[in-house]
Amino acid sequence: RTPGWLTRCPRAGANGQSSSIGDPRHPWFAQRSRRPPTPVLIGIDAREICGRPTGVGRYLSALLAEWAELPAARRHRFVLFAPEAPQAALPSPQFELRLVPGDGGTLWEQRALARAVNLVNPTVFFAPAYSAPLRISSALVLAMHDVSFAAHPEWFRWRERVRRVWLARRCARKARVVLTLSDHSRREIVARLGVASRRIRVIPLGVRLPAGSAHATDERSVRDPLILFVGSIFNRRHLPDLIRGFARIVREHPEVRLEIVGENRTHPHQDLRRLVDDLELHHRVSLRSYEPDSVVAELYRRAGAFAFLSEYEGFGLPPLEALASGIPVVLSDTPVAREVFGDAAWYVPVGDIDAAARALTHLLFDSSSRANLLAHASAVLARYSWPRAARDTLSALEDAAQASDRPLTTDH
Repeated sequence: RTPGWLTRCPRAGANGQSSSIGDPRHPWFAQRSRRPPTPVLIGIDAREICGRPTGVGRYLSALLAEWAELPAARRHRFVLFAPEAPQAALPSPQFELRLVPGDGGTLWEQRALARAVNLVNPTVFFAPAYSAPLRISSALVLAMHDVSFAAHPEWFRWRERVRRVWLARRCARKARVVLTLSDHSRREIVARLGVASRRIRVIPLGVRLPAGSAHATDERSVRDPLILFVGSIFNRRHLPDLIRGFARIVREHPEVRLEIVGENRTHPHQDLRRLVDDLELHHRVSLRSYEPDSVVAELYRRAGAFAFLSEYEGFGLPPLEALASGIPVVLSDTPVAREVFGDAAWYVPVGDIDAAARALTHLLFDSSSRANLLAHASAVLARYSWPRAARDTLSALEDAAQASDRPLTTDH
């Protein structure tokens, strides 16, 4: 038998209103200030925190860590579903792990995970990574960080592209609330997936200093002539352009080094090692697929500039972490980069290798350029807080749970 605390928690009854729970005009938003939320059983797809967590895994790990300390979260119970045990211990006894054997792929999600979730029957289910089981009875809150698979299909194998688009549209329509990271991504989700804007909530990521790294306002830190990139390697992030720009820098500054840390997930495949060898840079460029947080923190402490030449992102956490560590950042000039970083970045046109090389040279060797850019860092970083992101995400889960007995309004 399922333990008593795992049975479905009470829900708020229907109030006869037809507006969606994602609509700020919904009466629930007024009611929240007058009565505390009912304790809720929250299910979570936790597969992304298994193995070696990267983007979404780090996002979910940060939320779990904050919820473990958040008083408002202590009234709730959390059940995490994963195909294997995470390497890191769960941060609180209120998080229960349910192992669901399988490979963690789409079939696992739609079959094994769906069965496990329906057995536990949480009031609300949080899917932090673009898709969720379609055949679950729980109210769904879905995180959709970007829609690159719909905006740029050329970056994906055709089977993956079709699967992602088909599943994302259906999951977004099923969700009570869709979470995303920026206003840019909200507009993309509306345009590409047909989701009503009223059902989308923008909750930016937080940022914290990596252990052992310098603070953004600490001008006393000594930096190496080192250019750093951290993040999964996709075609949209233009790593070949960064390497070619670096080759132009070392003609005048042979002491400069380039560190690239991230798994190569490009399609069509980009052979970065061959490019490094062709440009005779193998003694100056390091390519690493993964490093533990302690090593990445040391790179953040030493690097003199951070390069992130991406033409498409939902947010862009790695350069924000670099900025929090006191590293000036060079970014491709895109709407989302301007939204997130404001005046605290040096922008270059997408694909302009010479402009990227000039910007990185200035930030490595011109102290006034570096200081002027970092002077804007504190105001920008103040906008991004993991405690605030955790509170807002928990509120979305509570709202979806309270509205779970009401029929979901359509977007059309």
